[in-house]
Amino acid sequence: MKLAFVLFKYFPFGGLQRDMVRIAEACRQRGHEIHVFTLSWEGERPPGFHVHVLPIRRLTNHSRYGAFHVQLKGYFDKLGIDRVIGFNKLPGLDFYFAADPCLRDKLMRERSALTRLLPRYRHFLAWESAVFGRASKTRILLISPRQEKIHRSYYGTQTERLFMLSPGIQKDRMAGPDASELRSGLRREFGIGEEEKLVLCIGSGFRTKGLDRSLKALAALPEPLRSKTRLIAIGSDNAVPFLRLARKLGVEARFQVLKGRDDIPRFLQGGDLLLHPAYNENSGMVILEAIVAGLPVLVTGVCGYAFYVDRADAGRVIPEPFSQELFDRYLAEMLESPEREQWRENGVRFGQREDLYSMAHRAADIILS
Repeated sequence: MKLAFVLFKYFPFGGLQRDMVRIAEACRQRGHEIHVFTLSWEGERPPGFHVHVLPIRRLTNHSRYGAFHVQLKGYFDKLGIDRVIGFNKLPGLDFYFAADPCLRDKLMRERSALTRLLPRYRHFLAWESAVFGRASKTRILLISPRQEKIHRSYYGTQTERLFMLSPGIQKDRMAGPDASELRSGLRREFGIGEEEKLVLCIGSGFRTKGLDRSLKALAALPEPLRSKTRLIAIGSDNAVPFLRLARKLGVEARFQVLKGRDDIPRFLQGGDLLLHPAYNENSGMVILEAIVAGLPVLVTGVCGYAFYVDRADAGRVIPEPFSQELFDRYLAEMLESPEREQWRENGVRFGQREDLYSMAHRAADIILS
């Protein structure tokens, strides 16, 4: 078959983008023709993929996406596309990979009724309804039990259209026999002594991922713990507001931002704690990556994969509503906790016994069935 994979923007270190490539590659390996449609593409193009970048310009994002959607049908007809798999919410999809949180829920909780009447939000709410509403025929590939409940509560989505996937992290995130070598090499490269603590924040979209919360917690650490703790954030985003916040908090010397990169396993072994205090997070793949690497984690309960932290007993979860004071206290306690080695061992064992790796193949099964 000819399969169309659709997403608004591709960049190599986005979680949604990596999932798209893995699922498309699983379909390609079974003999199907892969076409990717997007508004922008950064980085290398996967071998065997036909990538179509549509150069559409409009004054607003929602009008640009609308024009993109209109043009897609012409391409699909011309190429004879058999099935359309969307990684953003669009009308007319055969399948939707549900990586984004429920917009209606977010607006109901955080914004006024007047906000929901703005053209931007009316547009995106209509498209969300076109995927999850009862009149839709789109089959939905879910990655978070929490989001299934939320979407069904707002849209009454029929059970037969919902397919829950297992996570799909890469097995190179697991702690291997070279774990100690990776750790010492990473810490030498960045000048981090063994007596120092390395805290990591990994993921593009620093604002959504709660990097401001992590910086405030770093600043709140008591001396001398703060003076021997380093925070490194890794992701594709504008670092300037957070560097400015670090200066304001007096921790700029203990903070560093790196662009997205492909040697994350080194950091997972070299670090002492992963912070992921997200404001919104449908899943949180990096949470699982840290767990199986043996890196203890401190996350917010809003993350779709936060329940894995408790299931693996590999760290702590901050309950909602979020408390910065509690988060600050947990960070200080976890950095010096005698449970650290136990959390590491629990996470490594969890990664060896649980199916956390088959998402792409399971998604391909559903798309091709």
